[in-house]
Amino acid sequence: MKVLIINGPNLNLLGTREKSVYGEQTFEDYFEQLKSSFPDVELEYFQSNVEGELINKIQEVGFSYGGILLNAGGYTHTSVAISDAIAAVSTPVVEVHISNIFAREEFRHISLLSKNCVGIISGFGLDSYKLGLDSLLSTE
Repeated sequence: MKVLIINGPNLNLLGTREKSVYGEQTFEDYFEQLKSSFPDVELEYFQSNVEGELINKIQEVGFSYGGILLNAGGYTHTSVAISDAIAAVSTPVVEVHISNIFAREEFRHISLLSKNCVGIISGFGLDSYKLGLDSLLSTE
């Protein structure tokens, strides 16, 4: 199975930003561990701070990959366009969040993406990605 992890704005700063919320590990280091844990899965990773680039990537792989793990960061709560891109493709998308968005500021409690995703994983640190990948693999 081919799976793409897409990270949105500010997630390139994992390991240095708000360590009390996001931890001390960089995503690149975690991604290498994830690939080791799932040797039979072809994992790819893409990160952008630009909404249009996230949409382009969803559209690029959204008809040919087995799954997408999407952490859209702050765009989760604001982007109708990303939500529409998810709805437009046939590849299943799992919405992923490192922190528990429901234990944070009230504006983070609303996701414009969830209704178009097969599920949401939130609050398990970087292991939210592993749990999301497990869920994709269990439905193939």
